[in-house]
Amino acid sequence: MTRRPPRGITPGTLAIALIAMTIVVMLAAVKIYLSNRIYYESRALNKLDAEVAALREENSILKTNVERLKYKSEITDTIFSLDDDSQGNEPEATQ
Repeated sequence: MTRRPPRGITPGTLAIALIAMTIVVMLAAVKIYLSNRIYYESRALNKLDAEVAALREENSILKTNVERLKYKSEITDTIFSLDDDSQGNEPEATQ
């Protein structure tokens, strides 16, 4: 008589299937972990980019304000110095 191979799942086949499933689950867990880390780092980076853009805009506004104040100061100083010159050029009264 010839011996027939056993039908169904053998312990060796079951072990191979469990090892394969364990490897797949471990790889999936690593991929999910890395994807989450990338997502949260990307969110933090986008937040920092938005803050940098806002600060650059604020910096340009402040530079504009400083230039206006410098100009205003120079014009005002010039007007006051002209007023001082016109008052200083008057002849002094003789005593």
